[in-house]
Amino acid sequence: MIGTSVFLLPNGTFFVELLVVAVILFLMTKYVLPPLNRAMEQRQEKIRAALDAADAAQAEAAAADDERAKVLSEARDQARAIVAGAQETSDQLKAEAGARAQAEFDRIVALAQAEVASIRQRAVDDASAKMGEIVFDLVSKIVGREVDQASHEDLVREAVAALNSQATKESRR
Repeated sequence: MIGTSVFLLPNGTFFVELLVVAVILFLMTKYVLPPLNRAMEQRQEKIRAALDAADAAQAEAAAADDERAKVLSEARDQARAIVAGAQETSDQLKAEAGARAQAEFDRIVALAQAEVASIRQRAVDDASAKMGEIVFDLVSKIVGREVDQASHEDLVREAVAALNSQATKESRR
């Protein structure tokens, strides 16, 4: 047989390889793993800090959202109050304008009624003066002679009284 080595039996290379692996493991645990562990711990700490900061930011955002909702609600309430105040002012101004317009209307109607009464009285006075002259002329022509002044004044008074009563009846209609 050409080389009678048994694969399962350790020989000198095995021990050398074993020693190299042990030295590499020792060097790895002594010099490589501690910086890696520190880097992993630092990374974990950064992640933990970032998570804490995210939680704090989320809490701040929730508080800001609550504050925004509160301010928005207050603004809506103020807007409603302003609109209600404006509506009240508008209603009050409408009522005042209506009252002023009604007072002006009443004043104009009263002035017109007084003017109509004055014009009617002047018309009655003018008509009674004319009627007095017409009656006097008619009586003079009918009787054929002149009527004395006292009779004439009595006739005029009766005619004026008749006109006044007729004017009063018409104004009541």
